[in-house]
Amino acid sequence: MRRPLAALLVLAFLTSCGGGGSTAPIAPPGPPTPSLAEQLAADLDGLALDAFYDESYRALVYRSPESIVWQALTSVYPLADATLDDLSDDYRRETLTLYQVVLDALRTYDRASLSDEQRLTYDFYEWFLQDYIESFDFIYYDFAATYNFNGVQDGTERFFTDIHPVTSLEDANDYIARLNGVLGKFRDVVDYLTLQSGAGIIEPAITMDAAIYGLGRIADANPAAVSYYTSFAQKLETVASLSDAQRQGLRDRALAAVRDSVIPAYRELRARLQSLRAGAPTGIGVGQFPRGGEYYTNRLRHHTTTDLTAAEIHQLGLDHLERIHQEMRVIFDQLGYPQNETLQQSYSRVEADGGTIPAADVRDTYEAIIQAAEQDLDQAFDIFPSANVVVAEDPYGGFYIAPSFDGTRPGAFYAGTQFSEAWFRMPSLTYHEAIPGHHTQIAIAMELDGPAFRKTERFTAFVEGWALYAERLALELGWYQNDPYGNLGRLQYEALRAARLVIDTGIHSQGWSFEQAVQFNMENLGASRVASESAAGRYSVVPGQATAYMIGMLHILDARQRAQDQLGAAFDLREFHRVLLTSGGVPLPLLDNVVDAWIAVKLAAP
Repeated sequence: MRRPLAALLVLAFLTSCGGGGSTAPIAPPGPPTPSLAEQLAADLDGLALDAFYDESYRALVYRSPESIVWQALTSVYPLADATLDDLSDDYRRETLTLYQVVLDALRTYDRASLSDEQRLTYDFYEWFLQDYIESFDFIYYDFAATYNFNGVQDGTERFFTDIHPVTSLEDANDYIARLNGVLGKFRDVVDYLTLQSGAGIIEPAITMDAAIYGLGRIADANPAAVSYYTSFAQKLETVASLSDAQRQGLRDRALAAVRDSVIPAYRELRARLQSLRAGAPTGIGVGQFPRGGEYYTNRLRHHTTTDLTAAEIHQLGLDHLERIHQEMRVIFDQLGYPQNETLQQSYSRVEADGGTIPAADVRDTYEAIIQAAEQDLDQAFDIFPSANVVVAEDPYGGFYIAPSFDGTRPGAFYAGTQFSEAWFRMPSLTYHEAIPGHHTQIAIAMELDGPAFRKTERFTAFVEGWALYAERLALELGWYQNDPYGNLGRLQYEALRAARLVIDTGIHSQGWSFEQAVQFNMENLGASRVASESAAGRYSVVPGQATAYMIGMLHILDARQRAQDQLGAAFDLREFHRVLLTSGGVPLPLLDNVVDAWIAVKLAAP
């Protein structure tokens, strides 16, 4: 630590005046202060396994205060200060050393001596830690400031507007303190972009342009109109304990923070992207960057939790698209649709014939679909989440945010409710995002006993695979009966997930152009050009993520078929779903272990 200047001057005076100096002995230096990693290793040494899980995960969770707030875990992991995540290079590298310490310590425990359930927890944690460490080998490859929900700017905005609580004076003060931290957080991203470009990686121009444009929504806004402020002001009105004077003072401070921190943050980030724009590649796909192929392999394993190659995934997508198109054709024929028209033309008919829900009724319609699903859920389930799910409004919609652990926030299916919606898409989207999809699976996982990481950490292939499986399960349960349009909506969504296998791998391993990806999406889904451009852009900036849905669903279906084949009449669908849902969002190889162990127990039963 640097000494204050005044202290150095005093020290210089004491050691230079008086002629002869002091004869007092000089104390030997004390032991060096241990690093954070060294201290963690010492703290974990000798702990019982359950205590090790708690203490080690606590150390890792505290590296992301935003995650603690996001999941309403402050009662379990109290935060001394109201801060945002530190995205600096030094901090991220220090975090890596902590993950390595925890993994090394985990491997000192005797896995062979554990029960099956304990091994599942051990393997889950090992996979989670190892995946983080391996991903860090590509520290500068992610597009941190890209457009839409993939960039830090959108995630930060949603953290404040949708997640951060404002139910008390303390919450309000914390909100404002964090507003004042936005500029520092975004400056870390600016530094990251500099390091990234130095490593030979710059986001492609087509998506960077969208990010630059999107940043202007806040960078060029009046502070009083910025969502960071308007959301705070709305939440503040619900805090009955505040006086009018307190409320006004908080609004004034929040407005100043938006003016002095948030808006400058967006301006600085936009300026950095603009400065990089001249060097942005015109083509898309990470294969064009140094070690891009290795990075993509890492991302495929991260998202799918399998060792499937890009070529295998690409072919898998083509095969399933052919199957799905055949299933579509059967229903098209039943409806009397011409066989010589394009998918886009056929789905235009589906949209018109299936009917449109007026904007004023969209939210109620989604809620009615959820209620009907809940009433019929016991056809296939004997375990249900305690937390409710609500339909929340969003300009675009189509995603889910989990309930909070403290019960103060329900699960939320964010749906586009500002415009009229074609009916044929609505049932499957609801089954995917809410019941029996994401909400059923994630909310149940959050209620499991055991270490916190089994409840909070989720692997994409299982989580998204389950949600796509839920869409298909609805067909098997007869929920699309007498609704060919809803069933065609389901098939179009399944085709979307199959096409993703082809397009994602095409972009990142086969050198596809943006236009090639757009055309493939239009031709194989019957989707509009606007939707297809959005899809191609998304897959180009988040390599591998889009492949997890179909691969996860196929894996679950394979596991179910294996159980049915081996158990015969003893197979019980409700029991199978209970086994899956009570395992949490595990990597797919661990899911196989869970299902195989259940099959073995069933076969051994008298």
